Amino acid sequence: MNFLGLSFGKKNAKSYKQKSAQQQLYLSEPYVNHMLVQGNFKTIVELPKYVDVNEWLSFNTFEFFNHLNLFYGSITAFCTPEECPTMSAGPGVEYTWSDSLSKKVRLSAPQYIDYMTTSIENTLNDESIFPTKSGADFSKELIPVIKRMFVEMFRLFAHIYHEHYDKVLSLNEEPHFNSLFAHFISFSKEFDLLERKELQPLSELIEVMLKNDVICL
Repeated sequence: MNFLGLSFGKKNAKSYKQKSAQQQLYLSEPYVNHMLVQGNFKTIVELPKYVDVNEWLSFNTFEFFNHLNLFYGSITAFCTPEECPTMSAGPGVEYTWSDSLSKKVRLSAPQYIDYMTTSIENTLNDESIFPTKSGADFSKELIPVIKRMFVEMFRLFAHIYHEHYDKVLSLNEEPHFNSLFAHFISFSKEFDLLERKELQPLSELIEVMLKNDVICL
């Protein structure tokens, strides 16, 4: 499962497009085709024989979250309230946080991401939802909870692709990041974890990956 083999290193003496053009940058050649995995992720995301579906969903949710956290950690110095005053994901896309009273709050991207990662971590550590003891039953709320987590993780993917992809490139991370995203989308499609409307900010990238048979419907 841990096929990424993360190894980050800076690329020297190379300049990239400015922040205003990053939505085109992640779709540009050759970066859009930089992948660690040849072929698509169908066999990787399918439920293995004799494995409980709840166990498979829980394990993969945990893995995706941890890997995505690694990537964000590598560019977090560039995601500041000054540079990212909103949790944006391209032109016209701005995510707001819902507080404990379900009131939508406009936050800077680092504050939003801090709230989001803390919320996911706390939920993953909740034994009533993600039991770790043998024989314990999974909560009936498991699937809705995982779907909410996938929405939040997708938003972080979208923010990084649109606002920080030049940093991903400068750190030589794009093959790892593209592969993680393709794996994440393939898994979400396999188990119907994301609605089509949520995918809009990265729909062009998903279409490219579908065309290249990296991800499958």
